[in-house]
Amino acid sequence: MQKKSYLCSRMKEKGFYILSILALMLLSCSRPVAPKPYGYYRITLPEHSYQLFEQNSYPYSFLYSSSATIQLVQYENERYWINIVYPTLNASIHCSYKPVRGNLRQLTDDAWEFVFNHAIKASAIPEHAYENPEARTYGVFCELKGNTASPMQFFLTDSTRHFFRGAVYFNCVPNQDSLAPVIEYMQEDVLNLIETLRWNSADK
Repeated sequence: MQKKSYLCSRMKEKGFYILSILALMLLSCSRPVAPKPYGYYRITLPEHSYQLFEQNSYPYSFLYSSSATIQLVQYENERYWINIVYPTLNASIHCSYKPVRGNLRQLTDDAWEFVFNHAIKASAIPEHAYENPEARTYGVFCELKGNTASPMQFFLTDSTRHFFRGAVYFNCVPNQDSLAPVIEYMQEDVLNLIETLRWNSADK
């Protein structure tokens, strides 16, 4: 009799476990499965502050971020090329300079070619004209939307002697969603560079 009672008790326990599992399965099936959105690392951005880049031998000067460093570039016979490097953001602004010697059209076409080399990846390329007659500076700032290697490019000239070009690059696989805060941050620095660029008085 005692044995029979024990078997009944065990069967009731098993039945309870089976019913519990079935109930959980039914509840889980009734809830829609939604994938978790991608998460990105939080990026701490420094406050915007600027310092002057000016060297006697260089035909231009401008304000650049206090969080960046200037890297002088030696490329073949080119002079006055620099990179503005952001160590904490894994980014840089590549800047090149060319003297204008009756070849402004060619220099401008080359700058546009650099921009449209990224057109395959870009979803849009808004263009913003810039002019500062007082500083004798004219140019174009381009935003490259989408997962492009360079999200911003620009060129500036006085149309007679100087031609300055810049392009922002990140040292990582481009992802507009994850880089959006940094791109917005650097855009302010690039626009500040454009607005503060001056041609050296010795070259006027």
